[in-house]
Amino acid sequence: MINVDKIREDFPILKRTVHGKPLVYFDNAATSQTPQVVIDAIVDYYSNYNANIHRGVHTLSQEATDKYEQARIKIQKHFNAKEAYEIILTSGTTDSINRVAAGFATLLNAGDEIIVSALEHHSNIVPWQMLCEKTGAILKVIPMLEDGSLNMEAYHNLLNEKTKLVFCNHVSNALGTVNPIEEIINAAHKVNAAVLIDGAQATPHIKPDVQALNVDFYVASAHKLCGPTGVGMLYGKQEWLEKLPPYQGGGEMIATVTFEKTTYAGLPHKFEAGTPNICGGIAFGAAIDYLNSIGFDEIAAYENELLAYGTQELLKIEGLKIYGTTKEKTSVISFNVNDIHPYDIGSILDKLGIAVRTGHHCAQPIMDFYKIPGTIRASFSFYNTKEEIDVLVAGVKRATMMLS
Repeated sequence: MINVDKIREDFPILKRTVHGKPLVYFDNAATSQTPQVVIDAIVDYYSNYNANIHRGVHTLSQEATDKYEQARIKIQKHFNAKEAYEIILTSGTTDSINRVAAGFATLLNAGDEIIVSALEHHSNIVPWQMLCEKTGAILKVIPMLEDGSLNMEAYHNLLNEKTKLVFCNHVSNALGTVNPIEEIINAAHKVNAAVLIDGAQATPHIKPDVQALNVDFYVASAHKLCGPTGVGMLYGKQEWLEKLPPYQGGGEMIATVTFEKTTYAGLPHKFEAGTPNICGGIAFGAAIDYLNSIGFDEIAAYENELLAYGTQELLKIEGLKIYGTTKEKTSVISFNVNDIHPYDIGSILDKLGIAVRTGHHCAQPIMDFYKIPGTIRASFSFYNTKEEIDVLVAGVKRATMMLS
C-alpha cells in the first residue's frame, strides 16, 4: 500500500507554489518529477567523481566508470535483458528509435513493408517515413477504433511475407491505451518480422520483461521514470545488435583505427560513440532503484485508483468528453469540454497552479481521427492524490464557466 504523503516528501518540487497556489502537477506523461535521491546522485557525481569514463587509469575515471556500468546493470535487471551489453544508453526514446531506423536502412529493399500503429507519437512515425523514403520500403498503418484501441483484426491482415518491421508503442502517450504487445510481437514473428516497442509511456507504470515478451527492441526514457532528461535506453537482442551497423562514428565505438580501415568495438560500445551523458546514466540507475523500492505493483494499483476517480469526477462536468475509453489504459485522461479550445482551459488551469498538457501531444493522426485540434491531457503519477484531482475538477468547472 502506497503512503502517498511520505512519498510526496521525496519530491522537493511538490512543495512549491505557482501563481500563489500549491502546485498540482498532472503533466507526468510529458515528464515525471525527480525525487531527492536522484538529485543527490547528480550532485554527488559532479561534486566527487566528475571524469570521463572507460579509458582513464586515474581514480576519478575508474569510479565514474564503475558507477556508470553499475547503472547499466540496474537497467538490464529492471527490464530483464539477458545481458548487460544488450542495453545501449542513449539520449532518450527518440534517439533510440532513430538508431534502430538508421541501422535498418542497410537491410531493407524497395517494396519491403513496415507496419506502425495509428496510436504512435511522432517520434515513432517520422523516422520510419524517412527510412521508407531512403529505401523504397512501404509504410502500413494499423488503424485505431473509436475507444482508442487498435484494430487487431486489421493488423493481422496487414502482416505478410513482405513485412520486415513492426513498430508500436506499449502505451499511447495521448490516450493512455495499453496495447496488446504480446499479440503484436508473436504475430510479427510468425512472418519473420522484427518488432520495436516504444516503452516511453509504459515504463512509469509497468515493469516490462523483455525476455518474456520476446521483443527484438524496446526503448524508453529516464525522464519518464523519475530520472533526468537527456538519457534513455535501447534494448536490443544480441543477434540484432550484432547485425546492425553502428549509428555514429567516433571515439569509444572503435576497436582499431588506421587510415586504411576501422574495426568496431563489441557491444554495447559499438552503438555508444563519443562521451555519453555520464551523470544522466548514473542518475537513471538511481531512479530505477527508487521506483523499485516502492514497487511497480503498488504503483499500478494506486494509479488505477486515481484513474478511476479522475474519470468519475471529470465526467460529472456537463459537456466534457473523454477520448480513449478502452478498459486497458494507464492513468491518462485526455478530454475536451464542449467546443472550448484546450489551450484556453489549460491557460486558466495554470493560473490556478494546475499543470496539464494541451494540444495534439505529438500525435496528430490521433487528433485527426477524432476530428479535433487537440485535447487537455491530465496524467497522474503515484505521488498525486485524489485531493489534487478535486482541485483539477474545480478548476475545469471554473474555466468552463469563464469561457462559455
